[in-house]
Amino acid sequence: MTSSMQGRVLIVAGSDSGGGAGIQADIKAVTAMGGFAMTAVTAITVQNTLGVSAIHEVPLDIVVGQMRAVLEDLGADAIKTGMLHNADIVEAVAEELSRGDTAPALVVDPVMIAKGGASLLEDSAVSAIREVLIPLAALVTPNVPEAEVLTGRKIVDVEGQKAAADALLGLGAEAVLIKGGHLPGDMIFDVLATQETLQVFSSPRIDTRHTHGTGCTLASAIAALIAQGVDLTAAVATARDYVHEAIRTAPGFGKGHGPLNFLAAFEEDEG
Repeated sequence: MTSSMQGRVLIVAGSDSGGGAGIQADIKAVTAMGGFAMTAVTAITVQNTLGVSAIHEVPLDIVVGQMRAVLEDLGADAIKTGMLHNADIVEAVAEELSRGDTAPALVVDPVMIAKGGASLLEDSAVSAIREVLIPLAALVTPNVPEAEVLTGRKIVDVEGQKAAADALLGLGAEAVLIKGGHLPGDMIFDVLATQETLQVFSSPRIDTRHTHGTGCTLASAIAALIAQGVDLTAAVATARDYVHEAIRTAPGFGKGHGPLNFLAAFEEDEG
């Protein structure tokens, strides 16, 4: 009997040994949103809540091989990219995504810097993301520092977020979500823009150090919902609520930037 279950998400990203970000966070978030997570590991990081101490690149043919093995057998309703590390991987991923007749919705989280400050993306990869990956994206989800690098614009407020979103739409993305968590203030504003619409989401800032993997978690939750046919605005709203609750109820693990509570969605349902 063939299952009619949709919501298959192929995650192309790096591994976080601490379990709070990267593919580990992606799998947990997709599962929490009711999707089915599959992976293509691009790099293995030696990482905990205090930071990244080493990065081991996965050979390019293995990255592509993982993607092809998944797509040719299980298929995907959405693809979410995270840490791609270098230009060769970015270009190979983009080429692989362009092979099929009907490409799954692509959510690009342009991971550049770890929460502890370590660089996760080589400089050569920035232009590759801008030129070959963003034009394929159904949604791009940069935080403010990432959006500044991608657009060359300084962002200090919501108006700056809107301008950066417009610039990224100009590169070919169908939609852009500029996350405002890095800007100061008691409220966090995220700007969602398409060619036709502009929406600003807001939520109160939670004063905590336990925010490791928030970007990975949000993008993966959105991808899982999109994969199940949820409208983009509703997917972003639901994913934001999930991440907010996951931060609020974080378990408090580690001595640095701790992980989220990925079970928040289940606990909300029970409560």
